[in-house]
Amino acid sequence: MSRPHVVVVGGGVVGSAVARRLTLCEPRPDVTLVEKESQPALHQTRRNSGVVHAGLYYAPGSAKARLSREGVDRLRRYCRGRGLPYDEVGKLVIALDDEETRRLRDIEVRARANGVPGLRWLGPDALRDVEPHAVGRAALHSPTTAITDFPAVAAAMLDDAAARGAGVLTGFEVTAFEHRDSAVEVRAADGRRLEADRVVVAGGLHADRLAVLAGDGPSPAIVPFRGEYLRLRDSATHLVRGLVYPVPDPRYPFLGVHLTRRVDGNVLLGPNAVLATAREGYRRRDVELDVVRALAVSRGFRHFARANLLTGAHEVAGSLSRRVFVERARRYVPEITHADVVPGEAGVRAQAMDPDGSLVEDFRFSRVGSVLCIRNAPSPAATASLAIADLVVERLDLG
Repeated sequence: MSRPHVVVVGGGVVGSAVARRLTLCEPRPDVTLVEKESQPALHQTRRNSGVVHAGLYYAPGSAKARLSREGVDRLRRYCRGRGLPYDEVGKLVIALDDEETRRLRDIEVRARANGVPGLRWLGPDALRDVEPHAVGRAALHSPTTAITDFPAVAAAMLDDAAARGAGVLTGFEVTAFEHRDSAVEVRAADGRRLEADRVVVAGGLHADRLAVLAGDGPSPAIVPFRGEYLRLRDSATHLVRGLVYPVPDPRYPFLGVHLTRRVDGNVLLGPNAVLATAREGYRRRDVELDVVRALAVSRGFRHFARANLLTGAHEVAGSLSRRVFVERARRYVPEITHADVVPGEAGVRAQAMDPDGSLVEDFRFSRVGSVLCIRNAPSPAATASLAIADLVVERLDLG
């Protein structure tokens, strides 16, 4: 009896984790990962902050909470076993006033319910023991929050998969799925075709488009948001030891500017969150007419835009003015000066949106015949990638 053939679409960290996990199945299926770019992990995986999230914010019982806590433990072991960077620099979530302090207490309750280890509540003096240059009314310290190199993690996972027989095809831009009884033909723009018994779509910024090609519905739709970063000059990186975060404001759908040390020693300020006019719109001038048209005719997006008009203006102001952007970071580390920063690299977040304009907060999956689609995999998907891979393989019903 021939082994089933599973095609994984998308070579980011989640797709790479799925491919690796499939090669660990017994009996082992044939596995092929296809990636539209010349090499895997060029988009969300390469352009994220590198934070391994401990699970502070997520609703207890949600897939995000469960999979992030499972994922972080496994990712730590994986990185250390493979000799990959994994540095528990710790995170401070800092409250600046009484209202933020009340919200921070709610986060503490949520984080403890999620089993985040080592949490400490700190006053204004104690928080400076952790981050000597930071200021605030109070802080929640998560000492096990870590940083890693997710492109290196994805590459290691693909190496693991390839060592166990998986194939990796680059330049394979999927343009169609044809369902044939229990099989699926996966077609590429250049004419290549693969026959698969199961397909996993881990398409990130193209998740909705690929799901529609597979026969799924259009919702949730991916709305791309560009996250722009500044970077501290080498002479100022000593001002941040680890991770310095604001208390999320429930009125806003995004977190706000924070400070992130990376494994290469750089420190990032950001990101903001501004609407991108291309799925891979890393620059303001990047425009895809299909994306613009889809946003223009979307009732859900219009509802979201009306409900978040002030938030949008706030984010655009930070995008257009470096001074405004830096001042937001200086609220937490006031010794940073405008001369201490240079432009950093931007990323684009694949944010799923329901038809009513609400952002999809949790991971979401759908199934069309033999095709399983990961419809929403926002942060902490990289952290949770090994746990997500287990869940995906379980849902494939390989027998």
